[in-house]
Amino acid sequence: MSSFINHNGVLLPADQPLIKADNRAFRYGDGLFESIRIANYSVQFLNDHLQRLFKGMQVLKMKNNPLFTETFFEHAILELAQKNGITSDGRIRLSVYRNDGGFYAPNDNGTSFLMEAVPLEEKNYTLNVKGFTIDIYTEIKKQQSPLSSIKSANSVIYVLAGIYKTQHSLDECVIVNEKLSILEAISSNIFAVKNGVLYTPPVSEGCVDGVMRKKIIQIAQANRIAVYEIPVMQNVLLAADELFFTNAINGIRWVVAYKQKRYFNNTSKKLIEKLNEQIIATD
Repeated sequence: MSSFINHNGVLLPADQPLIKADNRAFRYGDGLFESIRIANYSVQFLNDHLQRLFKGMQVLKMKNNPLFTETFFEHAILELAQKNGITSDGRIRLSVYRNDGGFYAPNDNGTSFLMEAVPLEEKNYTLNVKGFTIDIYTEIKKQQSPLSSIKSANSVIYVLAGIYKTQHSLDECVIVNEKLSILEAISSNIFAVKNGVLYTPPVSEGCVDGVMRKKIIQIAQANRIAVYEIPVMQNVLLAADELFFTNAINGIRWVVAYKQKRYFNNTSKKLIEKLNEQIIATD
């Protein structure tokens, strides 16, 4: 947990109460967030995170704060990291929510932000030693809409999938849409590998438009690994040679087992090496 947070540009103790009863993020999930990685005391892929944040704010009809620039957030992130004793690698959660007041219809569309920072033990992106055991969560299906690609503060489907994961002693669960197509994991995008080719659901199917998803596609294509963004049905998981998840904090997490199927991780190893080369290049 953070020792300090940044609330609207002011550094405060993390245990200081902040929200009022009419806070819209609390009442309605009226907000969105970004999870951002610091590696080698360098903010990773900040422009991509902010582009998604601003796009999400447009979808939610929030006013853009003129302070919200890449320079502003980079300074604020590193200042907060330093305040929390993070000298190398850390995790930042940047939450943006509509200002207090109103019922379903807000009083205004201005925004506030809250930033948290916690250190990470792993340096750079490190592939998991033990592969994940996974299953598919089908109790609630994720609907495709303009909201489905953004990192909304309304994350109940992921909470319920997380409960299912815990109840069934799994490492991760896969979310599906109403057509029962594979979308993503609880906190990650998903890739299947078959004969050296990557397959991942397109954003149009309803998955989050992941920053690390985008980076892995770019890295794969730069290294002559074909990538197909196509609907992925459940039988693809059983036919794949490899499965892995991607997110901005962990980079890549490889899967070892789905039902009776077992997987390799050769492609995951190759891609995470290339990902870490990009970190070194930004130092």
